[in-house]
Amino acid sequence: MAAAAGPGPGGAAMAAGKPKTSPKSVKFLFGGLAGMAATVFVQPLDLVKNRMQLSGEGAKTKEYKTSFHAVGSILRQEGVRGIYTGLSAGLLRQATYTTTRLGIYTILFEKLTGEDGRPPNFFMKALIGMTAGAVGAFVGTPAEVALIRMTADGRLPADQRRGYTNVFNALLRITREEGVPTLWRGCVPTMARAVVVNAAQLASYSQAKQFLLDSGYFRDNILCHFCASMISGLVTTAASMPVDIAKTRIQNMRMIDGKPEYRNGLDVLVKVVRYEGFFSLWKGFTPYYARLGPHTVLTFIFLEQMNKFYQRFFLGA
Repeated sequence: MAAAAGPGPGGAAMAAGKPKTSPKSVKFLFGGLAGMAATVFVQPLDLVKNRMQLSGEGAKTKEYKTSFHAVGSILRQEGVRGIYTGLSAGLLRQATYTTTRLGIYTILFEKLTGEDGRPPNFFMKALIGMTAGAVGAFVGTPAEVALIRMTADGRLPADQRRGYTNVFNALLRITREEGVPTLWRGCVPTMARAVVVNAAQLASYSQAKQFLLDSGYFRDNILCHFCASMISGLVTTAASMPVDIAKTRIQNMRMIDGKPEYRNGLDVLVKVVRYEGFFSLWKGFTPYYARLGPHTVLTFIFLEQMNKFYQRFFLGA
């Protein structure tokens, strides 16, 4: 136990050989807080991304030609407040999904770090990221469903809008009107997206940061975190968008004559390619990266700074 290791030369050697680390509960807390803080800045981009992914669904023409067209249209029709629609759901998603995934990733990363301080290799980082992402996605799916529906509502005619007032109202009404299982609608593509995102994002961030530090041109500071995060965001965007559009459309779909619009994620992809074109799988690439890049940057910057603050003031590191 930590207390027993203190007295005596043996305990001092152990303490010197293995630096103090933050408690697991603090890792989970910091992961969620970092994600929530980042979401406050990028929520409008998430809304634009969701609207563009739904654009063209069941219609012959696209609603939005570009990201700027989407932003202008939303501002004209829904006002400045409309651009922050779904913020409460976005915050709850981070509180559940990001808290879980970053907490699990950090814990597994530390457990698999060698006694000599050597970090896990790239493939192990990817495996850790996939595991953390899948678990986090399952926990965060209800908030994800609420977020997709809330951000999609403004594009519908007034008589078809769901009109959720906040994320808790959305979760309560979904449970009451459609049943508890609907809260986990699209759970499989959500988990698949999370596996891809986390394998790409967490592994590529760690790898990019390590590469930048090894290059000798960077120190472990905010500039290094920023550059590593932007590299990570680009890799993640390209890899995860097809799975993300499947997730978005399934979670927003309605029942038509008692049957769902889509059977599964593969059915979404087939229909998007058939009716909207192959490159529509990357529809909304600009707002997706514009959201994911800064969100990745801000999340990791907030996380790194909170960890440093805790180690300095609470662990005496």
